[in-house]
Amino acid sequence: MRLTALDELAERLGLKKEQGVAEARAMYPTIEVVEEDPAADRRLLEAIADWCDRYTPLVAFDGKDGLFLDITGCTHLFGGEKALLKDVLSRLFHMGIDARGAISSSPGLSWAVSRFGQSGVIEDEETERVLMSLPIAALRLQGQTVDALKKLGLKYIGDVINAPRAPLTRRFGPELLLRLDQALGHEDEPVSPRRPVASLSAESRLIEPIGTEEQILAVTRQVAVSLQPSLEARGAGGRVFELVLFRVDGRVFRISVGASQPLREPKFIAGLFSERLQAVYDDLDAGYGFEIVRLNVLQHDPFNEAQADFEGDRQGEISLSAFVDRVSARLGADCLQSFQLRESHVPERAVIAVPTMDKLSRRGKAEQGGSLPFREERPLRLFATPEPVETILAEVPDGPPQIFRWRRMQHQVAKSEGPERIAMEWWIDGSDAEARDYFRIEDEAGHRFWIYRRGFYGQELDPRWFMHGVFA
Repeated sequence: MRLTALDELAERLGLKKEQGVAEARAMYPTIEVVEEDPAADRRLLEAIADWCDRYTPLVAFDGKDGLFLDITGCTHLFGGEKALLKDVLSRLFHMGIDARGAISSSPGLSWAVSRFGQSGVIEDEETERVLMSLPIAALRLQGQTVDALKKLGLKYIGDVINAPRAPLTRRFGPELLLRLDQALGHEDEPVSPRRPVASLSAESRLIEPIGTEEQILAVTRQVAVSLQPSLEARGAGGRVFELVLFRVDGRVFRISVGASQPLREPKFIAGLFSERLQAVYDDLDAGYGFEIVRLNVLQHDPFNEAQADFEGDRQGEISLSAFVDRVSARLGADCLQSFQLRESHVPERAVIAVPTMDKLSRRGKAEQGGSLPFREERPLRLFATPEPVETILAEVPDGPPQIFRWRRMQHQVAKSEGPERIAMEWWIDGSDAEARDYFRIEDEAGHRFWIYRRGFYGQELDPRWFMHGVFA
């Protein structure tokens, strides 16, 4: 067993990473060693990243123990860069987390200062001076590169910052100068956020925390009101909304809802979250209350402002959309399923089940093309897997069955229509896939079936019959 992480006291005692635990205990018998739990560490870092969303939506992971925050355009909301950094570090400290941070014009410089220097704000004119005093490891180089540089006496960034570049590149490769230029701000280094950035967002910072369902819905509607002008300016309506609740102790809850049609009316948006909160509120631990309520628009579509006709033909569509939205918000988007046609002549691939919410939102596009026309001769109920049928008597070579047994019951065919030959898709099923001959048949009791024969009479293998669906 070896040491993988140290606190400041252990570092001052002279302990090192990768040092054996037995050796460390021999040096300091009272040392406290906790077994590493990478999964728990990751959950903690994710929770801190969620909490940091109060400052900026652009939060990215930095390895196993750090975060990058792109605060461009956000600092004025907190009184400037110094006030923002102080607020972040002090809040984390009161939550029991000893963190370091730095603000600069480049992620590389912030990383170097926060890990090897003193927390603070570095102005652009101070970049080179601050870097020169930091160890070479502050450039985020690989361990072997750092060791090789130290053997040559290049222990600090100041030893290489003004050195000839060509010899350094030949000796250590391009990584050294790339990291140096990134720290100096000469090379761009974008921060990739861990979560999709909302296209529109509005929030309310509350003087007194709230916790009841009614209070949350009331604030949500107020925030939706402030979001409406932005949607109107874009000529759009929200399709997917996210309610973010920041609890006083730092925990963050996210609740998402979707709409089958673009929405911008605050009462309709709040209505969706009303249904969702009724389903999840028991699992929503308000604790000492929520201090920030944020509403994000994760997806938006053009909003159709055309007036409905006087006959009210559009009223049924609006009512259906509202019903689908309410049920989906409470029970989940997959609770209601609709069928969507696909470009395939193989029956089991021609139709798939999709959430009704998605079906309504894509109705206009589906009507414009991209699907095969619906065939009325297809059965109302199509089996996902065709079921074998025992044929007792059938016309040879291409006729329908006269007597067959299915699900332990024998049927006498009274009427039949077919065959309809359907070849399989060779690019999926292979070139040797057998074609099917489909028949619509009706037995003497009036039951109607859709049955097919795979293979042909006269071949080496006897054809087999399958039940693929039943008519109403």
